[in-house]
Amino acid sequence: MTPALDLLKKHRAEHRVHAYEHDPKAASYGLEAVEKLGLTAARVFKTLLAASERSELLVAVVPVTGTLDLKALAHAAGVKKCEMADPQAAQRATGYLLGGISPLGQKKRLRTFIDQTAEALPSMFVSAGRRGLEVELAPQLLAEHTQGRFADIGRP
Repeated sequence: MTPALDLLKKHRAEHRVHAYEHDPKAASYGLEAVEKLGLTAARVFKTLLAASERSELLVAVVPVTGTLDLKALAHAAGVKKCEMADPQAAQRATGYLLGGISPLGQKKRLRTFIDQTAEALPSMFVSAGRRGLEVELAPQLLAEHTQGRFADIGRP
């Protein structure tokens, strides 16, 4: 069990857990999930952390096949600029290891932004808090349980 799955179970949120054998040599954790679980890449999202100019950590959930637009994230968050967060700071704030950071059940409540492409999907996949473990849930449930906002923050 992970804090992400504990949170969903506690709130009786509808979700499905998908596990696969993680390969430590995989170049991309998200694309590995797509391949090993036989998923459509557009439904699999990665969780990234960025830091604002005020050192506020922000969570960005974007498609695994794309990239995070830091300017768009800064605009959505109402800050001047963002840069990718220090990996150690990301791990400390979330309680998760890189490659297994879930937007759910983080140690600290961080402002969360979900790429707007997710909003139209019937369900999406995000890390369940460990490499090799994904959780499938409705995008609206993810937004509800992270207090997240949908925004145009991803780029193909």
